[in-house]
Amino acid sequence: MKELGHFINGKLVSGTSGRFDDVFNPATGEVQYQCPMASAAETTDAIEKAAAAQPAWGATNPQKRARVMMKMVALMNRDMDKLAEALSREHGKTIPDAKGDLQRGLEVVEYCIGAPQMLKGEFTDSAGPGIDMYSMRQPLGVVGSIMPFNFPAMMPLWHVGPALACGNAVVLKPSERDPSVPLMLAELFVEAGLPEGVFQVVNGDKEAVDTILDSEIIQGVSFVGSTPIAQYIYSRATANGKRAQCFGGAKNHMIVMPDADLDQAADALVGAGFGAAGERCMAISVAVPVGEETADKLIEKLIPRIEKLKVGPYTAGDDVDLGPVVTAASKERILGLIQSGVDQGATLVVDNRDFKLQGYEDGFFVGAHLFDHVTPDMDIYKQEIFGPVLSTVRADSYEDALKLAMDHEYGNGTAIFTRDGDTARDFASRVNIGMVGINVPIPVPLAYHTFGGWKKSMFGDLNQHGPDSFKFYTRTKTVTSRWPSGIKEGGEFNFKAMD
Repeated sequence: MKELGHFINGKLVSGTSGRFDDVFNPATGEVQYQCPMASAAETTDAIEKAAAAQPAWGATNPQKRARVMMKMVALMNRDMDKLAEALSREHGKTIPDAKGDLQRGLEVVEYCIGAPQMLKGEFTDSAGPGIDMYSMRQPLGVVGSIMPFNFPAMMPLWHVGPALACGNAVVLKPSERDPSVPLMLAELFVEAGLPEGVFQVVNGDKEAVDTILDSEIIQGVSFVGSTPIAQYIYSRATANGKRAQCFGGAKNHMIVMPDADLDQAADALVGAGFGAAGERCMAISVAVPVGEETADKLIEKLIPRIEKLKVGPYTAGDDVDLGPVVTAASKERILGLIQSGVDQGATLVVDNRDFKLQGYEDGFFVGAHLFDHVTPDMDIYKQEIFGPVLSTVRADSYEDALKLAMDHEYGNGTAIFTRDGDTARDFASRVNIGMVGINVPIPVPLAYHTFGGWKKSMFGDLNQHGPDSFKFYTRTKTVTSRWPSGIKEGGEFNFKAMD
């Protein structure tokens, strides 16, 4: 059985802890690799080596650091097919979806080419007699990044790119479920000119995570995953005096108004609800049609679209709509929640609980499911399913629909489909959710804006990528400078207000 390793000081190294976790091919259910679980000592060693490499990188001028980002973009484009295949083999998503994963990460690296502009400070000439005042943005030092399985390229790049562009060293702990692409990206960064040791990849579990959180060297931590773990990491990191941004779960509602183009809305719901087998934090998992007539028509349009979705392995071609979920445990959890929806009284309109893919019976495939008459007290409404399940909650009015989205504990993303500009503007203004789509089902901002939710979807005060990322990965230092123009007699012992 092939063993993966860690990426330390510019090269792949074998794990020494003696502990491993299996990396599956989700389409077949077979173990394809073993991934080493780093010990506290291995993780600490990676952190200390990153600390040794960081000062020189931080002192490198921003333009030279930006050139590494520029080269990284070229290398990712060169190796796109190879990266996508490795990603699909471990995660299970289709090749087009894997390339989208890589592309959205690459776009943040492209944005980081503008680091010299983003890192400019401020200057005030003659703030007082002979006094100038200026500010500098300086790197934190060594930062930790703890990333999820569902976007093994995009999510690390959203954090690693800005952190490196700001002059930090990064210790990345990727998901142990699909670790190959992060290791491949680390190799490409070195090929792009990144000095050895500035970017370390440590595979592991809670032992590695806690070592990062407790290390006095680590100055900042970013995390993406479930809300309970986000709360844990944020609490522990901040208690240890670290800057932290932790992004948690989601339950994204899409409101469909009576005046909406229902064909457009149905197409949007199918793509946003079932793409990547629903394993997206921005997936639409709740459809909220306003009015019984709207709901009946929407369900009528959704059923045939969902029933003809093609489920299969990434090797079956680009016309596959969704692949397997990532693990057998994920599959069982999703099927358990589907059963709870039936038991609690929801109507299972499209039922694929018995779905089996011929030739891939041991794979982690879950067919697409559609629920109607879901109510807010049901588990399938309250919990993030993270699978190919769309729940329909009927609302009597726009205000009732808005209240559903606003009352849910998660606030990552939401959308409204309508032809009425006043309704759209009111929704965007009032809804207490971080990312809003108007006739756009998955409102993921582009790289030069920021990505982040509200409520229990985000812990911290600065979002991912865009301008917020440069603020998160730097500290501001303000310098007050005075150069006397002549000989001054005596000293001043009081704090003098500036004229």
